[in-house]
Amino acid sequence: MTYTVKDILNMEVAPALGCTEPTAIALGAAAAASLLPSRDIEAVEIWVDPNIYKNGVAVSIPGASGATGLDLAAAMGAFGGDPVLRMEVLEPLEEGHFSRAKELVKAGRVKVNLLDSTKGIYIRSHVEAGGHAAESVIEDLHDNISALSLDGAEVSKSGLISSVNVGNRSLRDLEGWLKGLELTDLLSLLDDLDGDDREFLMEGVKYNVALANYGLKYGPGLGIGLGMKRIAIEGLLKRDMVHEAKALTSAAADARMSGAKLPAMSSGGSGNHGLTAILPIWALREFIELEGDDRVVEAIALSHLVTAYIKAFTGRLSAICGCSVAAGAGAAAGATYLLGGNHNHIAAAIINLLGDLAGVICDGAKASCSFKLATAAGSAVQAALFALHGIRIASTDGIIGLSPEGTMQNVGTLSSEGMIETDRTILQIMLDKRFAAALEE
Repeated sequence: MTYTVKDILNMEVAPALGCTEPTAIALGAAAAASLLPSRDIEAVEIWVDPNIYKNGVAVSIPGASGATGLDLAAAMGAFGGDPVLRMEVLEPLEEGHFSRAKELVKAGRVKVNLLDSTKGIYIRSHVEAGGHAAESVIEDLHDNISALSLDGAEVSKSGLISSVNVGNRSLRDLEGWLKGLELTDLLSLLDDLDGDDREFLMEGVKYNVALANYGLKYGPGLGIGLGMKRIAIEGLLKRDMVHEAKALTSAAADARMSGAKLPAMSSGGSGNHGLTAILPIWALREFIELEGDDRVVEAIALSHLVTAYIKAFTGRLSAICGCSVAAGAGAAAGATYLLGGNHNHIAAAIINLLGDLAGVICDGAKASCSFKLATAAGSAVQAALFALHGIRIASTDGIIGLSPEGTMQNVGTLSSEGMIETDRTILQIMLDKRFAAALEE
């Protein structure tokens, strides 16, 4: 089967409100709760895989005044989430829903179970209300609801299941197809962008720039983006391409990781991937001469395509920071394209980025992700500029392959095979830390 650029964008790029892991947990609870006669929720219990736990445990939830917790995300989804909205499930929540969710958690009526031997994305949600119990299962993708039941009876005709399962099968097929492509194939797909595709890509820019503007104005979270802006005003850093890419991207991450109720346009199943894939490229506009935004849009499309290609090899969640290696490589490719680079330059930029950042670990979503996004954004622009000046890491170095495709595949092997124990160790450190903190309380 052959796919078009429109197919890839439809399956890999979508709006997401809040960090995708707690949002997926809220979606699972909301889907189960939607089957109940009443939303006077009495109890919630969830079972999650290690990476969902790792990525969702410490990040702020939209509409929760900066609060965190998988239990709170599940309770909020159960009380007021709309599962039809998928990864924007928390958009309708009001203060009353948040208050009731907090009370349920405080009463010890929300339980979180870690399935430490489960591989891949998995969330099972059990919700009780009015003497009834409903369950949902999410597998493989953050919004793939694979099963629903009410009082032990399977609910098979729900639209929440059918439409997503088709998408899930298509995504697996797409990833298999992507693995057989070369960089030249990805570049040729840009020729097929139509008006609707370009409009959709610009919508993603608007979403992510809105998050960046929020971060630059209010300095939420760690305030990395606003801090970079202030440091430049003080004259301690020069306001150049690299600085602007870092400031814009990290500001958006500051806003998103602090729970700002603004959607991000995600890429490869991650909102932070979407910030990294889009914003470093957008930041370059004011430094170069352009006639309209057509080439910028094409550069962002290429960034999404490269991100999707690498994610096909690394998997959705892993011990490697996908914002750095997947979306970072995408941004490097897109930045090089925008700056007038040819196929060889783009290949060199991808290799340079991966040679630079392949070892960055993912230790869960949290406020300090803005640091990593700043690093990825700056390195992407730097990799592009080096490539345009003939600098390319040699294939004799480390995990660098004979080609950009080989290098991206090697990163996938490192992620899916080489860092399995690393992932377990990261999670154990996080669990030990939370246990120690609980003992001190």
